[in-house]
Amino acid sequence: MRVRIALVAIVALAPLTLLAQHETAADILDGERAYRQTCANCHGPDGDVITGIDLGRGQFRRTMTDDDLVRIIRTGIPNTPMPASTMTVEQAQKIVAYLRSRGASAGAGAVRGDATRGRAIVNGRGRCATCHSIDGVGSGVGPDLSRIGALRGALELELSLVDPEADVQPTDRFYRVVMRDGTVVTGRLLSHDTFTVQLLDTKETLRSFSKRDLREHGFIPSPMPSYRGTLTPQEIADVVTYLASLKGRG
Repeated sequence: MRVRIALVAIVALAPLTLLAQHETAADILDGERAYRQTCANCHGPDGDVITGIDLGRGQFRRTMTDDDLVRIIRTGIPNTPMPASTMTVEQAQKIVAYLRSRGASAGAGAVRGDATRGRAIVNGRGRCATCHSIDGVGSGVGPDLSRIGALRGALELELSLVDPEADVQPTDRFYRVVMRDGTVVTGRLLSHDTFTVQLLDTKETLRSFSKRDLREHGFIPSPMPSYRGTLTPQEIADVVTYLASLKGRG
């Protein structure tokens, strides 16, 4: 179930041999989904959990071609924690394409962040605690960030800061209901089915509604603001580095 991309054996970004002419944006997106589902448990969302390997920056223990990586993903490495998988060649190719694209992005002059400065921004003028909590401190209106670094990669965290609507997780969607008397309630959607809606409203109160008692209801844009233009590229990098360090206590 946990496909540890073999990258336990792997150092320098190799030339693209297998995918250069065939990968598309859709392939890379499929590869990202597959990586999150089968590889991130062991390698982490940024691929930097195993010592000496940083998949997000294209750093391996020895140079390997795309063909080599595809083979390892499918057959594993004997006498190591890296198991074989049931993936097809095409599925493995998409994961490799995703990893290569991340490595290329990370190596294109990305700004290095500082977690200490990022923490100061999060707790200060970023005003993140008005919606989020970290280790029990802050608001529960938005998602808890205590383990965000174990759940989202640095690229995804940066995207959420500059373009919050680009990739909203299902558990982070906001919802609006209008009751028959005209009362409007908004909040983070906890669950809904054919008959009911459950929200955590902006006062952090759990609210449950019967859809038959509502005049209207539906999803609304995330209240998360974009920090593009508000924070400099360096400050965004600092915040991302701090958030990526939040793996949860213990």
